[in-house]
Amino acid sequence: MTLQQEIVGNAMQMAVVNLNPGQTVYCEAGKFLFKTTNVTMETRLSGPPGAGQQQGGGGSGGMGGMLRQAMGTAMQVGQRALAGESLAFQYFTSHGGEGTVGFAGVLPGEMRALELDGTRAWFAEKDAFVAAESSVQFGIAFQGGRTGMSGGEGFVLEKFTGHGTVIIAGAGNFIDLNPADFGGRIEVDTGCLVAFEEGVQYGVQRVGGLNRQGLMNAVFGGEGLSLATLEGNGRVILQSLTIESLANALKKAQGGDKQGPTGGMFSTHAG
Repeated sequence: MTLQQEIVGNAMQMAVVNLNPGQTVYCEAGKFLFKTTNVTMETRLSGPPGAGQQQGGGGSGGMGGMLRQAMGTAMQVGQRALAGESLAFQYFTSHGGEGTVGFAGVLPGEMRALELDGTRAWFAEKDAFVAAESSVQFGIAFQGGRTGMSGGEGFVLEKFTGHGTVIIAGAGNFIDLNPADFGGRIEVDTGCLVAFEEGVQYGVQRVGGLNRQGLMNAVFGGEGLSLATLEGNGRVILQSLTIESLANALKKAQGGDKQGPTGGMFSTHAG
């Protein structure tokens, strides 16, 4: 069942979700705004059950099933803790009729509702997840090896699988691209990536070589030493504002973190 939702607002959007009787939606802790009184709220450490799983410890699993469920929950919480994500989810269920719940991201920017049909997963930047219906599974994907070590914001990704609607948020405005429309490959600032479909290959490459121009790009260009690369055929969502650039703008507005002409690498801030 597709989640009935409407994304409203401009500079700071929010999602207004209409729940059918008995329908459940869950969000990351801290993304909830409001609800009608017939919608119950429950906080859990565990994510929604995957295909074939059951809530609770009943059924033929007995004590063994309860133990497996407890171990699974502990692994989920551990993964989210390592990724710096919220440790708990909040679940909202409508009772006695239709209900309404409101959610929002944490930064000025856009929101997007993605529809999963079970054939392709979606990957998103850390903290992009806002809410999803209970038929969507939330997971953490760690980029390993050289990609993970040099990827900056791209080291930890959120992964969404299953069927249904998932709502994500980012900073600034969104643009949708497909690498296949640009020769099969695009390169972006690692902080601009919001989400991409399974089938798009994600990687990280160094900005130029260890030569004069490469060092100029890294020191004066504001991109650091790496760019994210996206290859293949699938949807990619980018954001126009990065968290780093927003943080730097706020520091400048407050008169702190005075930077020299070379930017953050040679900051004159003594603290």
